Amino acid sequence: MKIITLVENSCGNENCIAEHGLSIYIETEKHKLLLDTGQTDAVVKNAEVLGIDLSAVDTVILSHGHYDHSGGILPFSKLNLTAQIVMQRTAAEPHYNGERYIGIDTDILKLPDVRLIDGDMQLDDELFLFSGITGRRCYPQGNKKLSCMKNGEKVEDDFRHEQCLVITQNGKRWLMSGCAHNGILNILDRYRELFDSYPDYVITGFHMMKLEGEHTEEEKAVIIQTAQELSQLDTVFYSGHCTGIPAFELMKEIMGDKLIALHSGETVI
Repeated sequence: MKIITLVENSCGNENCIAEHGLSIYIETEKHKLLLDTGQTDAVVKNAEVLGIDLSAVDTVILSHGHYDHSGGILPFSKLNLTAQIVMQRTAAEPHYNGERYIGIDTDILKLPDVRLIDGDMQLDDELFLFSGITGRRCYPQGNKKLSCMKNGEKVEDDFRHEQCLVITQNGKRWLMSGCAHNGILNILDRYRELFDSYPDYVITGFHMMKLEGEHTEEEKAVIIQTAQELSQLDTVFYSGHCTGIPAFELMKEIMGDKLIALHSGETVI
């Protein structure tokens, strides 16, 4: 198995582009796939630098319907029109941060192999997708300003459009979530319902991004409680993007070697 961070907010390879976005390249025994595609064509440029052939990718998984995870899909499609692009049907709906549109480019829906799904799906014996995350423990406070359209009006986003990828390989399971908008503890609760265990590895943002000194005491309490609960698991977490440096550093103090930073252009395994 091979996992490479193609796009992330920070650089680990000086020849690669960093941007506010996330894209992970994965090779399994059966697949070459992308989890998300970042915000721009950086996914294409970084893949070229790293010697990754995007034309060989067979599957793109969109974790949720935001621009910083879907913006590279159209540039990618200029190199590859055969890969299936799998997203929750609700990911195609409009999404906003205040008045600013942060949803996907609707031209993506015109591509030939877009697959809109509803809920969980077993793609094959390696790949499984799940959504249906309803818990609200340690819910990311940043979600409060994010909205979606229902019945013609904006309402607070419930993140039904978020889905998580589970990869089973060599007797281990990897759980991958773009931003964990539903809260990583709630995602893990849902994972445990499905698998009666915890994953061996997790790649995710934690959606806790704020600048140094900007977190409220309530937000800090959520970050600390989340890190304390994660530290009790026999799971290694790779994180970046929407986690933010102050939150990451606070969690790192608690989680130690169980928390590892992602950077553009770096190999995870």
